[in-house]
Amino acid sequence: MTGRVAAIQMVSTATLEDNLAAAGRLLEQAAEAGAQLALLPEVFAVLEGGPMAPFGEEQGRGPIQDFLRDTAARLKLIIIGGTIPLLSRPGRQPGDADYLLDDGRVRPASLVFGADGSLLARYDKIHLFDVKVEDRQAAYSESRSYEGGDSLVTLDTVLGRLGLSVCYDLRFPELYRQLFQRGAEIVTVPAAFTRVTGEAHWETLLRARAIENQCYIIAADQGGVHNEKRETWGHSMIIDPWGKVLALHERGEGVAVADIDLAYLRDIRERMPIAGQQRLGAGS
Repeated sequence: MTGRVAAIQMVSTATLEDNLAAAGRLLEQAAEAGAQLALLPEVFAVLEGGPMAPFGEEQGRGPIQDFLRDTAARLKLIIIGGTIPLLSRPGRQPGDADYLLDDGRVRPASLVFGADGSLLARYDKIHLFDVKVEDRQAAYSESRSYEGGDSLVTLDTVLGRLGLSVCYDLRFPELYRQLFQRGAEIVTVPAAFTRVTGEAHWETLLRARAIENQCYIIAADQGGVHNEKRETWGHSMIIDPWGKVLALHERGEGVAVADIDLAYLRDIRERMPIAGQQRLGAGS
């Protein structure tokens, strides 16, 4: 079984309307190229260094989710919405005591919308980027604005079984091994990697995750200068289960498109059956 996927690269700003217009234009390009699934980058709708709560939405309502839902249905395209700021926790209902966050933070949620516009899945980024980097911003403290998630997510689609991750998750291989153990064949990595860390580690980490878990990786990064302090690396790419880069968009906004072949993936897994050979941490 084969299918076509796209990684969307953006240079988002703090202006929601401009970002949604850019995302819409790039998603149309992906659909015109024959993609059945498209991944947007992390914080595609708003890239803002301050608190994210003013942009937050409850799950199921708000302009960002309306855009994703309507665009997916209009283009007949599975869309993974990078991350968007949600004010509510997954699995809760309005009226539950812990439904809404009450400390000024939001959840960084990656939402999957089907080609009919229905919400298929939600993954909340587990690992938050609290680090010091040798760039103009110098320090990043996502935990000030975000509450991290605690649950892995996989789901079946017409293209294969998806595993969801976000940006800084990439440095924690145990997350990807658990997605592999749950049958993930395609793993998505929406990101906003800094230029410094991206130049040093982005491609190396992505190819390693693809090789060690024998899966396709779709990685959609932010890719340019966003403001006087923030610059991201870009180099959005699609990688096959042998670690080969199938498509790459280096800088600025654009679309990387490639075909995936699950027969090829399953042949690799059959010839090198690491799923049944793992001795350390198996079943964890």
